[in-house]
Amino acid sequence: MTLPLALYVHVPWCIRKCPYCDFNSHALQGEIPANDYIEALVRDLEADLATFEEQREIVSVFFGGGTPSLLPAAAIGNFIARARRAIAFSPHAEITLEANPGTVREGAVDFSGLLKSGVNRLSLGVQSFDDAHLGALGRIHSAGEAMRAFELARSEGFDNINLDLMHGLPGQLPENARADLRAAIDLRPEHISWYQLTIEPNTVFHKRPPALPDEDILDEIETTGFEMLADAGFHRYEISAFARQGRMARHNLNYWQFGDYLGVGAGAHGKITRQGKVLRTAKTRMPEDYLRHCGRRIEPVPAGELATEYLMNALRLTSPFSLSTFERRTGLPATQLQPFLARAVDKGLLAVSGSEVGTTPLGLKFLNSLLALAMDESVIATSSD
Repeated sequence: MTLPLALYVHVPWCIRKCPYCDFNSHALQGEIPANDYIEALVRDLEADLATFEEQREIVSVFFGGGTPSLLPAAAIGNFIARARRAIAFSPHAEITLEANPGTVREGAVDFSGLLKSGVNRLSLGVQSFDDAHLGALGRIHSAGEAMRAFELARSEGFDNINLDLMHGLPGQLPENARADLRAAIDLRPEHISWYQLTIEPNTVFHKRPPALPDEDILDEIETTGFEMLADAGFHRYEISAFARQGRMARHNLNYWQFGDYLGVGAGAHGKITRQGKVLRTAKTRMPEDYLRHCGRRIEPVPAGELATEYLMNALRLTSPFSLSTFERRTGLPATQLQPFLARAVDKGLLAVSGSEVGTTPLGLKFLNSLLALAMDESVIATSSD
């Protein structure tokens, strides 16, 4: 069975680097070189297609960053049109663009133009509807600007919008988190990504950690938040993703289900299954270097790491995966999972029914413990490359 193929497009510039961000993003100095960057993206994509001889069609596209909404709609449309000429797109391809509400002020983002270019899903990086918390996170927008950005996108015709929202923020109390969620729910988006702030290496917050809520507060925030989202009709289908009926993020689902994706842009990563081997790709990281010449690194995922890589994605989902899917997507026998499954079931973190394996509510609550178990070489049988 042919694996689905997605396309990730990385835009590395932002107006200001957030203190929690560990992505490949760079504060913009001067004007964004939009046309030059689109040309580099097209060359990158064409080189990937020539390297991998892909005959599959693209099922989804995701413009991430950085801040993709810094690119003009015409530039986004130019890339989409040329990508369509380079490789077939599914008639129902989901095309998502991340937008920072701070770039929307004064009509800087042409939502109508984005729709005409082919973008059919928008992801707004709101993070909070509290101005004090937005300031602590280093965001460039206010709560009012976030609401206006959503309303403008809706009025211009977007009928599939995700709101990115964080909890566990510095100084945040349960009532603050509930107010954030209530504001998001009241806007009636199709999707909400609601996730806990984590401190990542190589970030400002890692060097100067803020005071975060304790475990009891975090637990109360999550418990009441999950109830609010469920009551509002949002189905939790991944650890931090909540969707209305039929509005799950197809692009992200492809990641979590261990599908294939091309990654173009400065620092972009990809995963391609070719002739029974799973390959990882990585592109030149620095924007200036990428514009001059896009280098690419292609490395096979060692067979001894494939099971863990699959589990690190699939276990985030609330729906089970089948052992036959594991075998198809990794090329490994499901018997390699048996020691891990036995240990995780014994701890109450997984449930196994026939050939179906699912993360239990306890496993989702303690997902880091479950993933740590999946990374334990003593419970994941390995084979040589």
